[in-house]
Amino acid sequence: MELKDLNPQLVWKNFYALTQIPRPSKKEGKAVEFLYEFGKSLGLETIKDEVGNIIIRKPATPGMENRKGVILQGHIDMVPQKNADKVHDFENDPIEAWIDGEWVRAKGTTLGADNGLGVAVAMSVLESKDLKHGPVEVLVTVDEETGMTGARALKPGILEGDILINLDSETEGELYVGCAGGLDITASMPYKTVSAEPGYKPFMLTVKGLKGGHSGMDIILYRANANKIMARTLLPLLRDMGVRLVSIDGGSLRNAIPREAFAQILVPEDKVAEVMESVDAVCAAVRSEYAVTDPDAAVSAEALDSVPAGYIAGETALAAVRAVSGCPDGVWRMSDAMPGLVETSNNTAIVKSENGSLFVKTLMRSSVDSAKDAMAEEARAVFELAGFKVEYSGGYPGWAPDNSSPVLHVMKDVYKGLYGKEPAVMAIHAGLECGILGGAYPHWDMVSCGPTILSPHSPDERTNIPSVEKWWKFVTATLENIPEK
Repeated sequence: MELKDLNPQLVWKNFYALTQIPRPSKKEGKAVEFLYEFGKSLGLETIKDEVGNIIIRKPATPGMENRKGVILQGHIDMVPQKNADKVHDFENDPIEAWIDGEWVRAKGTTLGADNGLGVAVAMSVLESKDLKHGPVEVLVTVDEETGMTGARALKPGILEGDILINLDSETEGELYVGCAGGLDITASMPYKTVSAEPGYKPFMLTVKGLKGGHSGMDIILYRANANKIMARTLLPLLRDMGVRLVSIDGGSLRNAIPREAFAQILVPEDKVAEVMESVDAVCAAVRSEYAVTDPDAAVSAEALDSVPAGYIAGETALAAVRAVSGCPDGVWRMSDAMPGLVETSNNTAIVKSENGSLFVKTLMRSSVDSAKDAMAEEARAVFELAGFKVEYSGGYPGWAPDNSSPVLHVMKDVYKGLYGKEPAVMAIHAGLECGILGGAYPHWDMVSCGPTILSPHSPDERTNIPSVEKWWKFVTATLENIPEK
């Protein structure tokens, strides 16, 4: 069976079409043009704004003209993550999706169900000829995953609807009415390289086998962070054993929990056995501590054939490793207002030495702005004490829950009518675009929903096939039951 044979066939047909178009964040131009031509091919009013956001309008079906207008919203870009042994060019190669029982996965890469399925559902509403609905607008934004620049650039007044249904959450049967805000921190420090002295042997330290995942959705799973483990491994080597750091490279995306990290080191010849013993001890401890969440975690040191020309001079490397060790990471506080919800967290996402600069990138999230600011100051203090320059960027607001939302009550009634139970009403510890979009359109009544997607932002990303069909029926039934103006 192929994707296009799954039900609902229209949704899976459109999702398959998106898997064939490369669309990593900031490189989604081909997909933007595809959507623009898609809207035009249906004879619908189609707009592409200055940054590439697509807006497509579909008139109400006969007899539904007086219903409130609904905006179906998703984002076109996807997170480009792959396994180390997978050969894949995200800017040119299609995603290789396949069916695994009740799940759709990709071969060694992210699937792009986040948020390709949301876009596919919106496309299917536009394309379908047998749905009943009032005026519908589809808004597809660009670059959600690396800064929400599409949502930030959306101009007030261009959209006409009263209700926004965001199609970017990831558990079927849950309706989301709030989300966390975010803040990026970049800490950087210059370094000088000095020539390697005789009497040292080169090794590559590797942290691998971690599950990683979405730094918002999966942070509550307390999975291991490759950058934190690498710092834990390096700290005693640099501090106590005279090891030199040549280079470090961990993580690749701000919103993905890092799965792998690498560090090239120089080890004094008389300390090789001691270093290997220390690395093995860290590996054993990590495998024990994360036996449930990351059972395949591995930390290793492998001898290299050639000695590098130089290493990072002075105390810079040790200061950087100490800062990464001390940086807050993972769940910082759980919500008091909504049990089970992470309130505040940080993801120590990227640690890299490159072109004479050591830099660390983290993404902080919180549904409480003051808590986010407090954690940011804590991290800043750690990095500045180590000699880093710290910059904040990409801050965006959270979305405050509104349990009195009229469309929320409509959607709860529709879900109960379809499936005999009420959906859960939740807030999410991830950065939906609703908070930003609501700033430009404060009158919007907003709810987010989606199918079940596990491990987004990692090569383990997969979506549950039955949940997609349930979600499609729910979204289309909601459109039919939107009240009059």
